[in-house]
Amino acid sequence: MSKPLISTAAPARWPDENPPVSLIGGGPGAWDLITVRGLMRLQAADVIVADHLGPTAELDKLVDLRGVEVIDASKLPYGKQVAQEKINQYLIDFARAGKKVARLKGGDPYVFGRGFEELRACAEAGIDCEVVPGVTSAISVPALAGVPITQRGVVHSFTVVSGHVPPGHPKSLTDFDALARTGGTISIIMGVKNGPAIAEALLDAGKAADTPAAVVQEGSTAAEKAVRCTLGTLGETLVRESIAPPAVIVIGEVAGL
Repeated sequence: MSKPLISTAAPARWPDENPPVSLIGGGPGAWDLITVRGLMRLQAADVIVADHLGPTAELDKLVDLRGVEVIDASKLPYGKQVAQEKINQYLIDFARAGKKVARLKGGDPYVFGRGFEELRACAEAGIDCEVVPGVTSAISVPALAGVPITQRGVVHSFTVVSGHVPPGHPKSLTDFDALARTGGTISIIMGVKNGPAIAEALLDAGKAADTPAAVVQEGSTAAEKAVRCTLGTLGETLVRESIAPPAVIVIGEVAGL
């Protein structure tokens, strides 16, 4: 077992005034990109309810797992799904049993995650819950691949978009016509499957085909793969390069820097 970043021989104390449930943003994937507070909460937990993303695969580098119950609450894209209601119940039941619960999520709990739903479920059950912010992949993964989301003199805004549903879908809440006109950087997460349709929607809305784009798969990990292309070739690039989740897609002038 690898030595944890902060020794667990004398673990950081969890003050009595802290809530029994912590919603922890685990960061973009690399185990050492979790926040210090997130690390402390993990080391003080009796139970870790862990998502697929974040540092889940390398928990032993952060925590002495002896005596800690780890619950797999993965939600894989178009694959294994643990019902949100069941996850909520885990948090409530363990907290009521007197356990300190660390709910480990990828990225940040509130960036296209279910963090607020879980906090609300705890509140409705009378369970105190805190949020420990995390490093979102939407910004950090492009940065690690050499793509700044903003750059002085190039862009004055950026938009983070969920690509979970395609343009035109009844459940889509994104105005792609307006998005194409902003002139800002577009960072898309959960968009591998629908990436070609998103690119087509932006092109149809008038965004130039030669707009630079970048795709970063498994960002921050040893398996990181980054490719550059244009908006016009984005769809074919995703297919040709066999891009698979998790990946971040960046569209805008900064992707050409």
